[in-house]
Formats: sequence, C-alpha cells, structure tokens
Amino acid sequence: MNLRGVQAIYKFEMARAGRTLMQSIVSPVISTCLYFIVFGAAIGSRITEVDGVSYGSFIVPGLIMLSLLTQSVSNASFGIYFPRFSGTIYELLSAPVSYLEIVVGYAGAAATKSIILGLIILATAGFFVPLHVEHPMAMLGFLVLTSVTFSLFGFIIGIWADGFEKLQIIPLLIITPLTFLGGSFYSISMLPPVWQQISLLNPVVYLVSGFRWSFYGQGDVSIMASFIMSLVFLGICLALIGWIFKTGYRLKS
Repeated sequence: MNLRGVQAIYKFEMARAGRTLMQSIVSPVISTCLYFIVFGAAIGSRITEVDGVSYGSFIVPGLIMLSLLTQSVSNASFGIYFPRFSGTIYELLSAPVSYLEIVVGYAGAAATKSIILGLIILATAGFFVPLHVEHPMAMLGFLVLTSVTFSLFGFIIGIWADGFEKLQIIPLLIITPLTFLGGSFYSISMLPPVWQQISLLNPVVYLVSGFRWSFYGQGDVSIMASFIMSLVFLGICLALIGWIFKTGYRLKS
C-alpha cells in the first residue's frame, strides 16, 4: 500500500476540516446541546426514567449516534464529490495510488472527524447529565465501527450524486428520519407490539441499541445482533465501493 498517497489524501481532508471548523465541529456540538436543553429539560421533567436510566442520560447515546451518522455521511460524500465537481478526480485516478488507498484516505479522514465530534459531544454531555460508561471498550468499538461504515456509505453517496442538492437528500430524507425513529429518544419497548416489530426493520435501531448497551448494559436488541448488523452494513458498503471502482461508475464519465 502506498502509505504516502493515503497520508496525502488524509492530510488534505483533515486540513479542510480545520478550515471549516465552525461547520464541521462547532455547529453539530451546539445543535446537540440544544437537544439536551429541549429534550432533557422539557421532556425529561415529565419522563423521569427509561429502563431505570434518567431520561437525560438515556438520550445521550442516541444524540451522539445522530450526529455521528449525519456527519460521517456528509463529510465523506462532500470529500469525494468536490474532486468530481472540479474535475480533479481525473488527476487522482491517474496518480500512482490504488482504489483502496483512495477510499482509505477519504473515508479514514471522514471517520476521524466523526469520531472526534462524537467524543466532544460525549464530553459536553457530562456538563448536562450524569454519565456512566459501563463498557468503554465496546463504546469506542461501536463509535469507530459506525463512523467507518457510514463514512464509506457517504463515499458511495458522493460518487452517486450529480449535484450538490443530491448530497443532502440521503442525510435529510433517510438517515435523520431513521435515526429519530430508531430509538434515539425512546426505547422501542415503549411502543405497541406491532410497532416494535416494524421498528426492528430499521437498521439504525441496532446501531443505537448497541451503542446504548455500551453505556448502560441494556438495549432494545441483543448486543450480538447489533454487532452483526453493523458488520453486515459495513460489508454491503465495501461491496458497493468495490463495484464502483471495478465498473468506473460515475468516475470515468
């Protein structure tokens, strides 16, 4: 592997994050703080506990996951779309770097930014609610796995999109609604039985549940089911990216 090529792409993307610090880090953190204020104070005063955890603490994993998913997708999709938009993608494709190194550089930088954001939000949450991470290694594992998976997903969106407006379609119309309906602010056990079964069709339920388990040792589904679903989605993203580079879809035209 050409590590110098990966490093060049990675550093370029991280430098871009530094130039857009307000948009990349500050804005999502402020938005999450507002969620804590509104949901933690307004709703938390009426819902004292969920599964034995105070409501303010209960929503922390869901809020981190919400920011993690949306930012991973947005960072990775814009990172690869802009070279296509400006035409510099052809220089990259003709450079002595493999497709794997391109993906590692772009997706790695997007995942790094998302992990940093998630840790900042976690630290910020400690100012609002009492926090306890029961399984810290599992928490970090899910944080990294989710960031990498959805960065790869964002990379796919960046290849698929043929306009800036399409970069926002998937995060706004699919990722965010699925996260809100995936148990970020409630336990699906609070729903009627029929809706509990329907909720299990939402893949984000498994991500939020697994991440919440790492905090409090409990979730809506088993930790093994959450881990397997995360790996399945990772495998699907890797297969799609492999097909994109094999066929040259939206890269050579």
